[in-house]
Amino acid sequence: MKVNVGQAKTDLSKLLRQVEAGEEVVIARDGVPVARLVREEQQTAGQRFLASEGSMPELAAILDVPDYTEEELDEIYDNPI
Repeated sequence: MKVNVGQAKTDLSKLLRQVEAGEEVVIARDGVPVARLVREEQQTAGQRFLASEGSMPELAAILDVPDYTEEELDEIYDNPI
């Protein structure tokens, strides 16, 4: 589904329900696609950390990277070996 910015602002709750149901929504400005709303996948804490660093969570799973908590990561980086 494609909507312009004004409609997206007016119908955001409705659009989010559609996205939750699995539909993809493209937001356009003057008919030109600018952004895409897609359902957020649930991830583990470790995957969120890796994704935020620009890495690929799939690669982390293949390599069996430990799933550290934020506190554990702080400890590791504050006190390197």
